[in-house]
Order: sequence, then structure tokens, then C-alpha cells
Amino acid sequence: MEDANSRFNKGIEKYEEIFGPGSSKGVKQLGELGRYVAEFSYGDVYSRSGLSLRDREIAAIAMLASRTGVNDMLRIHIKGAMNVGLTYQEIEEIIIQSALFSGFASAIQSLVVLKEFEKK
Repeated sequence: MEDANSRFNKGIEKYEEIFGPGSSKGVKQLGELGRYVAEFSYGDVYSRSGLSLRDREIAAIAMLASRTGVNDMLRIHIKGAMNVGLTYQEIEEIIIQSALFSGFASAIQSLVVLKEFEKK
């Protein structure tokens, strides 16, 4: 079993692999909660071998697009998705697909967030 520091460091490395160098600063500023996020979310779950990072970001966006009030997290994961190879158009399709199961209100809100990433 890994010790907490190695799980934390593994999580921080995975976080920065997805969201870019230096992106873990915000996680580190969360204190104990940030440690839990790094260790469990990214050190344990995101580091599993069953799915690629691209696939994990597809799942994250689909789940976030099904909720309202999570725009900040959606922005983070859209950026991460683009960093691991998803295109704007693919993310748009994920959000459109989410409308079938989660409703138009959350999908519309998610598309508004995605528009912030549109190349102008």
C-alpha cells in the first residue's frame, strides 16, 4: 500500500499531466481537502489503467454537463479534455448528448461555458 505522500505526489503529477504544468497550485491551496482531491481523485482514480485520460475526461464532462451550478469545474475539465486530445467539436457533441438524459437546461448552461473556449 502506498503511503500518503506518494499518493499525493502521484495525484499532483497526474493532475498536471491533464491540466498543464503549474495547474495544481489551486489544489495545493485547498489544504487537507486538496490533499484528498490529489490523493484519491488523481492519485487513485485517474491513475487507474482501465481508461485513457481522454476517456476519463469524456466521462467527467458528460457528468458535469448533467448538472447545474458546476461551471467552474466544467471549465477546468474542458481545458483538461482539450489538453488530452479532445476537440471543441467532440466536447460539444458530449454536451449535446447529455441533453437527452439530463435535460436542456444543464446542456445549455454547459454549451455557454464551452463557448468560452471557441477559437475566435
